[in-house]
Amino acid sequence: MNIEEFREYCLKKEMVTEEFPFDESTLVFKVAGKMFALTDLEEDFRINLKCIPEKAVELREQYSCVLPGYHMSKKHWNTVILDGTLKDEILFQWIDDSYNLIVAGLPKKIRQQMAGGN
Repeated sequence: MNIEEFREYCLKKEMVTEEFPFDESTLVFKVAGKMFALTDLEEDFRINLKCIPEKAVELREQYSCVLPGYHMSKKHWNTVILDGTLKDEILFQWIDDSYNLIVAGLPKKIRQQMAGGN
């Protein structure tokens, strides 16, 4: 996966926006205003993704390219170094998991507006 594939995948999701709220190099993806993924455009390619705490620790133990979230809550966020060791399918699933975790925490009214009320 490269930065453009990552960006396109995130933007295909419902109600996703991209912005630079911190500085001109940190690209943040939000669903309904809540952050679910981010990357730094000037550093080596790595992404931060939200994760349930138990799974976050499990992934860090299983994959050497998964670290506690850089500049994020170490309990809820992982930093994934995209060094070619992970298959894109795994990365896409982790992006989905992060997105779905944020969606699940959105107010019911917003969730009902998504996908025609699903």
